[in-house]
Amino acid sequence: MIFPQRYKEELVDAIGSIDSERVGRAIEILAQAREGGRRIFVCGNGGSASTASHFATDLVKGASYGRTARFRILALTDSLPTITAYSNDVSYECVFVEQLKNFAEPEDVVIAISSSGNSPNVLRAVEYGNAIGCRTIALTGREGGHLGPLAELEIRIAHPHTGRIEDLHMVVLHMISYYFMEEERPHQNS
Repeated sequence: MIFPQRYKEELVDAIGSIDSERVGRAIEILAQAREGGRRIFVCGNGGSASTASHFATDLVKGASYGRTARFRILALTDSLPTITAYSNDVSYECVFVEQLKNFAEPEDVVIAISSSGNSPNVLRAVEYGNAIGCRTIALTGREGGHLGPLAELEIRIAHPHTGRIEDLHMVVLHMISYYFMEEERPHQNS
């Protein structure tokens, strides 16, 4: 079958678009947040919501278990009752920003994942984060949409195919989480 081979080849080619320096900057921002006891919030829609949850799990368990320095990260995508309450009673556009209003403080980190870069609820979260002095990181695709220029740090997968953008967002987040899991050695259990 030709399609799987073509998809694989195009994915391998797209990996070259990952800006390793920007990924390194994201690692630095998250290391500073961890050392400063700051919270990290991550959000996205659809497949990006699953990616947000996966990343939070990697840092909460994989990069924290058995270590004295632990990550304080929450996926804003994980409270389905909260999301549906705001969606039903207010609007879907506010599902992430309203959670940030409860928990986020200056110098916390907001990570937004959007292959289009144009999801209104993700844009509102980053706008709010910026307004209160959070560090903001965006994982985008294609041309970055409206999200790319809003964030302090954009990591863009400049590729037109949504599947490959989402694949590489997970690769980027694994680069980050596995840095903390593999490059930093665990300390005493805490």
